[in-house]
Amino acid sequence: MFYLGNEISQSIKVICLGGVGELGKNMYVVEVNDDLFVIDAGLMFPEDEMFGIDIVIPDFSYLVENKHRIRGIFLSHGHEDHTGAIAYILKNITVPVYGTKLTLALTKVKLREQGLSMEIDFREVKENTRLKFEHANISFFHVNHSIPDSVGICIETKHGHIVYTGDFKFDQSADPLYRAHISKMAKIGDRGVLCLLSDSTESEKEGYTPSEITIAKELDDVFKRAKGRIIFACYASQINAIQRLINVSHHSERKVAIIGRTLQNVFQVATKHRYIKVPEDLIIPAGKLSEYAEDEVVILMTGHQGEPLEALQNMVKKPYNQIQIQKGDTVIIAASPHRGGEKFLIRTVDMLYRAGANVISGKRVHVSGHGRREELKLMINLMKPKFFIPIHGEYKMLVSHAQIAEHMGIPKENIFIPGKGDVVEITEQKIRGNGRVTAGNILIDGSGVGDVGNIVLRDRKMLSQDGIFIVVVTINRNEKKIASGPEIISRGFVYVRESEELIGQATKLIREIVERNLRGQFFEWSNVKQEIRDSLNGFLFNQTKRRPMIIPIIMEI
Repeated sequence: MFYLGNEISQSIKVICLGGVGELGKNMYVVEVNDDLFVIDAGLMFPEDEMFGIDIVIPDFSYLVENKHRIRGIFLSHGHEDHTGAIAYILKNITVPVYGTKLTLALTKVKLREQGLSMEIDFREVKENTRLKFEHANISFFHVNHSIPDSVGICIETKHGHIVYTGDFKFDQSADPLYRAHISKMAKIGDRGVLCLLSDSTESEKEGYTPSEITIAKELDDVFKRAKGRIIFACYASQINAIQRLINVSHHSERKVAIIGRTLQNVFQVATKHRYIKVPEDLIIPAGKLSEYAEDEVVILMTGHQGEPLEALQNMVKKPYNQIQIQKGDTVIIAASPHRGGEKFLIRTVDMLYRAGANVISGKRVHVSGHGRREELKLMINLMKPKFFIPIHGEYKMLVSHAQIAEHMGIPKENIFIPGKGDVVEITEQKIRGNGRVTAGNILIDGSGVGDVGNIVLRDRKMLSQDGIFIVVVTINRNEKKIASGPEIISRGFVYVRESEELIGQATKLIREIVERNLRGQFFEWSNVKQEIRDSLNGFLFNQTKRRPMIIPIIMEI
């Protein structure tokens, strides 16, 4: 154990800025006196009601306010739900970024794609790396996940270790690149774990997560039965899925073409550092697919943000990167939809079938990278924590994980289920909530960062449900009369040509409001517009039971 100075006691706090009550957007802060350690900085794909939003990242206002105390950002692995917010944070905060070789390599690729040209202090760590800071020290341990170089993070304090598992499972048949260092976890537990922050994603499922070997066998059978092209869709950073595809393609004597810029960049980085092993002459350019018979090729693809489903839909509607779904294709979707994306997956599969493809998805060709209940119990047994905080999951998953910990012998009062922004204070004797900090969502829409808020989303929702009703009136204030209009433009509300009576009544109502205000002693634009909105809102709802967005435009000549 490192020497941590002459401090008799330390102030220890854990703050979840994301990753609790939700899947994705993982970001946690551990404070030890004046040292502030940021663990992971992930994104989340938008939910259904987030119209037009590309991605969601945590609100990191607290980090900006305390940037002078931050000792570094520590990344557990290279998936975007743990690294995708890095670019946005580093534009506001200058701190070192720590991670394993593959994690940093993938992060650098993503930053280049986003056009971040500033110099960033990347610091590579290995499992045996030890980092010493004024009030705490940090070490790492390998965990088994669906991407190599995944680590748990151990923050050593005077009162014991704060252990963050990252995403993990225990696959006893895992390739050495993915293998968990169980003996090291046990040693950390023996030295004394004050608090364990543990992945809760699969806490509701009994037993163990199936082994990757079962998927490899199923994939081999699919390749043997396929008579035409095989299209393999996955998230860009699913290194294990890509390696399985490479292996079975080689055994089946099929060539592989890679589609999607993000996937190509990830593939290049992973092969360069030998995290993906590729037989010679297996990979071909997409432009040479026509030179091979359809039963001799595999198309490995993903789409925007490294997410494959939208790209698959585009391949049905029109050629995507010169490739279109055709009859006889076998499409393998080796990915779980993000939260709220289940309907999108169902629609995608239906579209693929309509185009004549055979679709294979779900547990036949994809297993979770997260451990189920028995694996979560094993982690608790190895670490033997005094206090327990379930993280990374929807609230019901956190509750389920807390129940597991209680059944494992951790007293209920030693378990804390956090909400976003909760400050969790930990002493040698107890764990308790001690206030809140700013936390929530920052919405990324195109190049806009945080300029879309709840009001804009509300407007987008209203437009999507009931459409828009625009009123244009030109007035001559000197003569106190309407010069032209009212003209009504409707989009997504009613078809004007088939609703002449409704439009006529609305026009008459607007004319009466404007003329009455023109005859008055005072003419206030804002008052007229508001009266038009209020009157039209009630009238249109009574007639149609719908509430379109109403936009009055008054011009003056």
